[in-house]
Amino acid sequence: MSTRRRAVLAGALAALAAPALAQAPARCAGPLYLTIDTGWGREAEQIAATLRRRGVRATLFVANEPSFRGDTTLAESWAPFWRARAAEGHVFASHTWRHWYFGPDPAPGQVRYASRRRGEGAEVLDAAALCAELARPVEALRRLVPEAVVLPLWRAPGGITSPNALRLAAACGLRHQGWTRHGFLGDELDSAKHPNAALLRRNLANIRAGEVLVMHWGVRSRQDPFAGILDELLAGLQARGFCFETLPAEGIAS
Repeated sequence: MSTRRRAVLAGALAALAAPALAQAPARCAGPLYLTIDTGWGREAEQIAATLRRRGVRATLFVANEPSFRGDTTLAESWAPFWRARAAEGHVFASHTWRHWYFGPDPAPGQVRYASRRRGEGAEVLDAAALCAELARPVEALRRLVPEAVVLPLWRAPGGITSPNALRLAAACGLRHQGWTRHGFLGDELDSAKHPNAALLRRNLANIRAGEVLVMHWGVRSRQDPFAGILDELLAGLQARGFCFETLPAEGIAS
């Protein structure tokens, strides 16, 4: 082969290779762990599309909460949504079945579990009842999405636990997963006092490698949905070299 033909061939091969090289990820400056709690679900499809576009996989904590559709988030009507998330590589964990809140422990081996919705009241759970409360959302999810990857983790609503809740859940084989110091993204805050632009600036300035981040599939009370800045937030974090990973089975210290 002549020198000229060799040079032309080399140039053609380089041109073909250029797009692939341009798409290769930069070296990871550190992992981030995005977690999403169930929430109201109003912006769920918009959020899912943003994650897909940015190539971000998250850990999804599921509970059977009321949704904007008038159903609940682990009803059969949500099966296509959860199946699509499993197919995209997201993983799952328990966020309790009823999304009630834990209070002060009433006695050894017991936890207080109370609703914040009018008329639903409160209960005292023993070890077996707490295990059942944490297992039920996972059982419902597996009926909807048999192929779902479920981690041995759980998250209490509001991240509020008690010593007995942690101890009894650990005996069920579940470790509690909270979020880290700068991991609260702010989507539950009043948007009049905490507008999206301010949340975006704060999160981009404060988030560090190794953070466990938390948000929801839409929050009913927020007038300016956080989903509107999610793409810009993820792009900014990726521009800083962070890569997104799902939680490991043993969780991350928070």
